[in-house]
Amino acid sequence: MSILESITDNLVINTRNVSLWPTLMTIALALGLYIVLQRRWEYQADQAFGRSHGCLPMETKLPYKWPLALDILKRQYDALPSQRLLAFQSQYLEKMPNMELHLFGQVGYMTTDPRNIESILSTRFEDWGLGSRRGGLFPLLGEGIFTQDGRPWKHSREILRRQFVRLNFKDLSTFDQHVDDLIAELSSSEGVVDLQPLFFRFTLATTTALIFGEPISGLGNEDHDTFANCFDYASMISAIRLRLADFHWAYTPKAFTKACDTVKRYASHFVDEALKNRERSHSQSKSQSQDLIRDLYEALKSPDLVRDQLVHVLIAGRDTTACLMSWTFFLLVRHPNVLYRLRQEVNSIWPEGDQLTRAHLQQMPYLKCILNETLRLYPQLPVNIRVALKTTLLPVGGGPDGQSPVLIRRGTGVGYSVYHMHRHKDLYGDDANEFRPERWEGSELDRIGWGFMPFHGGPRICLGSEFFLSMVSLVVLLAANLVYITEEFALMEASCGIVRIIQKFPKLKLPPEIPQEPTGLEKQSLTIVVSSAEGCKVLLC
Repeated sequence: MSILESITDNLVINTRNVSLWPTLMTIALALGLYIVLQRRWEYQADQAFGRSHGCLPMETKLPYKWPLALDILKRQYDALPSQRLLAFQSQYLEKMPNMELHLFGQVGYMTTDPRNIESILSTRFEDWGLGSRRGGLFPLLGEGIFTQDGRPWKHSREILRRQFVRLNFKDLSTFDQHVDDLIAELSSSEGVVDLQPLFFRFTLATTTALIFGEPISGLGNEDHDTFANCFDYASMISAIRLRLADFHWAYTPKAFTKACDTVKRYASHFVDEALKNRERSHSQSKSQSQDLIRDLYEALKSPDLVRDQLVHVLIAGRDTTACLMSWTFFLLVRHPNVLYRLRQEVNSIWPEGDQLTRAHLQQMPYLKCILNETLRLYPQLPVNIRVALKTTLLPVGGGPDGQSPVLIRRGTGVGYSVYHMHRHKDLYGDDANEFRPERWEGSELDRIGWGFMPFHGGPRICLGSEFFLSMVSLVVLLAANLVYITEEFALMEASCGIVRIIQKFPKLKLPPEIPQEPTGLEKQSLTIVVSSAEGCKVLLC
């Protein structure tokens, strides 16, 4: 190629490059203008929506001093070592049921008002989504009701709903063997006993037996401990990732990934076994025990999706039930008059030697009051959040009196705290922070409505709430009635009698060296659920 030809080619290329720049700049400017105009149109449409619904700005705002409200975040993190984060938040949420937040330059809202929570979870349910929760939980849970929105969530929920309808027809004999094991372990204990880890072990056995067809303990102690430890660790890290919201990806330890893989591997083992048994002839009892897995497979046609659904049910059933049982006894031993009255009720309804049935439980109103009061003070999902999928509103919180609707633009996050709502004095009286089961007797709380949310609410309400209460009630009765329990029910199907238990456990009570702190000021462990950070220590004799 000659020098002239080379110069000519370069000039052509440069000319082409020069002519391309105005085109690119024009496209960039047009795109930028479109984005600006689109946002302006959206803003104008949102404002028109707000005016048409009488929305006013929320005037109660979270007070802060540092830029981006970093001082509030620092104070929250300072409260973590004391394990009293919810108590720290009470100073704000008890005074302001609705507040506007400005964190990292973004606007969000927090509410403990039942009317707003009802709107988010029920009235305007379709307007709200999970936001970043899917990403935070997905490595452990995969696809299921806790990580899905819209049509996939509806499909998953309907599949599980059908299964819980079937399970709710089972009698309490479902729990017999596991309760016997728990009572046997208590009978071999001496001195101060921490009930909380025993309850977590118990609920792991009952829940895995329910969903896998056999308890995880059936694999042996080493496999049980491996599964339980990995499940605990993966749940803890998942809770941290939830708090990181959109930055959940920044905290994915290798040990977390390994723990999630282990949990899924164990769950897959049971799915594979059930599907193999589906192809073979087995005993009727074995077939029935694996019905849940096989029915899910018929609906989902994927072993991995079945596994994910089972892990969702496991995390819902194991931790929440164990925490409720622990908090129930935590409160009972601190209120011996309540424990005494419960024993009296149980003894009058449940005759010695009879099999405990649902009919017995339905005739124990004071037991129901105790469980309601425990769930009021320690709801198992204490704090949650939703993100607006489209422009919507909160029915109250705006204007000078806080009674006007509040405009919520698409993409805005709204947190809600059931824990603090359950302690509002305008809902539960001046003793709202006290444990008083009697408040549930009579008509005092007949109109509490959305002011009480023991199992969430709206379309996402806990599917297994009846099953959940039946299991908890059974164990509460066994321990609360420990002095009078029959030989047949106490240990492995009639292996220990009432006299031996009376001799070993004459009285369930709080150890004298354990200090009594005001309700809500005790140390708490806040993960996905809220549990006692110091366990549930009791004396059995």
